[in-house]
Amino acid sequence: MRLAVFQFRGSSDIKENHKAIKRAIESASRSNVRLLVFQECAACGYPPVETPSARDIDFGELAGNLAEIKTLAQRYGMYIALGTIRKEESSYYDSIQLINPEGKLQDFYDKRALWGWDLENFEPGSETGIFEIDGIKIGFRICFELRFPEYFRELFKAKTDICFVSLCDVQEQESAERYEAIKSYLSARAMENVMTLISVNSISKYQTGPTAVFDINGSIIHEAPRNQEYLLIYDYSTPEISFGARGRLEHSSMLVK
Repeated sequence: MRLAVFQFRGSSDIKENHKAIKRAIESASRSNVRLLVFQECAACGYPPVETPSARDIDFGELAGNLAEIKTLAQRYGMYIALGTIRKEESSYYDSIQLINPEGKLQDFYDKRALWGWDLENFEPGSETGIFEIDGIKIGFRICFELRFPEYFRELFKAKTDICFVSLCDVQEQESAERYEAIKSYLSARAMENVMTLISVNSISKYQTGPTAVFDINGSIIHEAPRNQEYLLIYDYSTPEISFGARGRLEHSSMLVK
């Protein structure tokens, strides 16, 4: 399966975000991408880093943009996982919305691990974020959840093949130390769960986490250039299970029973 993630400069300017999203979809379609995944809150900006608050967002404009993205998904026969904010009555959710090639909203995953700014803007989700696409089991996780192995053990227990982590982990100043720390979290989640892991981060400020592909041994096999708009494409196939990976699989299987 051909997969892609797209990093761009998210902001409170919904029109500019939408232009970038459409640009990515058009580019991905020319490369026959089957599933395209965007960063956290790509459609509207992540509050308060990229937009003041969830309550300031024009949800009518977001709905119109989502309708156009659904049309593009149908046109190109593509799955699109869009980072956005979902409003349900008076509650707001930091969400990934999965659009299928029929142009329908297939499902969504709402961020569950909330802290700091998240608590000021969002309610926690309740679903596990595991979906099947073309016979491949795919999980989604959002930013802060990366710090908690438990969210990824859920994926292991469900025999998930690939996990996407959508991030908005950026700072005003360059921080190589934080970048390496986030990279180490991603590597560990991939290795301990013997699972391909793909991250995608905003570039609205200095990136403090990578957009990258990690193999089942926690090694980076593709990494996007830092702090520049980039479409990273990866052809996924079932990985070969090495001696060490087999040991992690077997022992982990006993632990999660």
